[in-house]
Amino acid sequence: MKPVLFAICGPTASGKTDLAIRVAQKIGAEIVSCDSMQLYTGMDILSAKPSPQELTAVRHHLIGICPPTTKYNASKFREDAERAIQDIRQRGKTPLLCGGTGLYIDALTKGIRMSEAADEEMRARLKALAAQENGAQKLYEMLKKVDPRSAEKYAPNDTRRVIRSLEIYYQTGKPRSVQEDIDRETEDSYDARLFALKWEREKLYERINLRVEGMLKAGLTREVERLERAEESVQETAMQAIGFKETKQALDGEISFEDAVELIKTHTRHLAKRQETWFRRDKRVMWLPTDGTNFDELSEQIAKTIRDTQKEFLSQTDFGNTSLEDKLGK
Repeated sequence: MKPVLFAICGPTASGKTDLAIRVAQKIGAEIVSCDSMQLYTGMDILSAKPSPQELTAVRHHLIGICPPTTKYNASKFREDAERAIQDIRQRGKTPLLCGGTGLYIDALTKGIRMSEAADEEMRARLKALAAQENGAQKLYEMLKKVDPRSAEKYAPNDTRRVIRSLEIYYQTGKPRSVQEDIDRETEDSYDARLFALKWEREKLYERINLRVEGMLKAGLTREVERLERAEESVQETAMQAIGFKETKQALDGEISFEDAVELIKTHTRHLAKRQETWFRRDKRVMWLPTDGTNFDELSEQIAKTIRDTQKEFLSQTDFGNTSLEDKLGK
C-alpha cells in the first residue's frame, strides 16, 4: 500500500493557509508548504507567507528555507519535502501539504522526472540567443518545430517557458508535451488526497483585490526596493513573483503606482485562473464549495476524513504486537 498524503491546494487567495491550519490543529498535523515563492527568504509580502502568528499556531516546513539568490526547482523541492515528511512521521505527527504550486505537488506525489532534466550550459546558450535581436521569436520558432503542442500553450515572448521547453527537448530527446504525457502515466509515489476551496469567480477576485491592497499596506514597496538592490544576484525564478516586476516599474518611473497596483491585481487573477485549470485537470482533487463563513465546518469535515482514512490504512497494516490504538497515539 502506498502511504497516504493529504493536501490543501487550489488558487491563490482562496484561503488555503487558514483552512490548513484549522485542519492541522484538529489532527495534530504539521504543514509542508508547496509554494514555489514562499520558500525564499526576504519575500514575505510578495509570496503572501503565513503570518508569524500562523507560523506559531502550527509548525510549518519549507517556508523561507533559502535566499532568493539560490537556484531552486521541483526536483529539489521533492527531496526537501520527502525529508520533511519523514521527519514529521518519525515524531508521530501527520504531514499536511498546503500550497498552490501544482508542479511541486505533482513532483512530490507523482513520479515526475521532467523537472530533473536540467542543462545549465544549454540554458545559458538559449538565454544568450534570446537576448539577441528578435531572439525571443527565433526561440519560439525553434519550439514550434520540435514541440508544436507546447508552443501552442505559450506566448512568443514567454521566454522563460519557451527556453525550459527547448531545454527539456534537447536534454531528454522528447518534446515537453510528450514528456508530460509520460509523467502522467508514471505510477504515483503516494496515495494523495487533495482538497481545494471552490469560490465563485467574483468573490475570489474580491479576495485577490483585498490581498493586494493588504500587501501594499504591509510594505510591499520597501520589500521590492530591498530586493532590487540585490537584483543581479536574485535568481530569475524568485523574480517571477507577482508584484516584483510591477512595483519595480513604478519605482523606476515607467508606470504610475496606481497602474502597478492594477497590474498586480490583474496578474494575480491570471495566476488564479492558471492554478484552477491545473487542479481541475487533477482527478484527485475534491472541490469544497465555500462562502467564506464555513471554514471551521470544512476543516472538521477534512479532519474527519483524514482520521478515518488513517484508521483504515493502519487497520490493514501489520504492526506485530503494537495495537492500532497505540499506533494512533490513543
